[in-house]
Amino acid sequence: MHVDFWKQKWEKNEIGFHESKPNPLLVSNFEKLKLVEGQRIFLPLCGKTLDIAWLLSKGYRVVGVELSGLAIEQLFVDLGVEPVVTMLGNISHYSAENIDIFVGDIFELSSDVIGPVDAIYDRAALVALPEEMRNKYTKHLIAITGTARQLLITFEYDQSLTDGPPFSLKSDEVTRHYKGVYSLECIESLPVSGGLKGKCAATEHVWLLKND
Repeated sequence: MHVDFWKQKWEKNEIGFHESKPNPLLVSNFEKLKLVEGQRIFLPLCGKTLDIAWLLSKGYRVVGVELSGLAIEQLFVDLGVEPVVTMLGNISHYSAENIDIFVGDIFELSSDVIGPVDAIYDRAALVALPEEMRNKYTKHLIAITGTARQLLITFEYDQSLTDGPPFSLKSDEVTRHYKGVYSLECIESLPVSGGLKGKCAATEHVWLLKND
């Protein structure tokens, strides 16, 4: 998706993708990442997800990236935290205790900028990108996180019945993006209640990607 597409979604408050509670698939599968308190989790295209507050409440540190500054301003209001904002070239860095959020294009981020990462939680990034961008994204994600282990959530449905995002990703595509770097395991699959956007049947998959 183009940068302006997502910025306009936030400006128009067209954020049906924003969940009103922590994602239940994160809550039920998070322990499989085998992290300990104080470790740092990267959330690409994080928006103002309540998953961030949940992770902070469990004692983890969070680093994220998001295109919309409006979303991140709302995030910190919801957290009740006043961030320190600094500029790093084209990137705005919002920081507070245990949280760093970078506002800008993820492809302009480097490992030096985001710092050490112990795990990735990708609920909204890979599925938000059209097919022609997904290969670039996965290569970049691997590079900037040092192949940190990953909890990945994807959707699978008949793409001809409705437009993305979220886009449909079959298991062979997920494998193609990450094989050779990670061992992949689909640890949970369940139907999307009411269908995707109420238009078609869909299945949500949870993937665990390990590099050991």
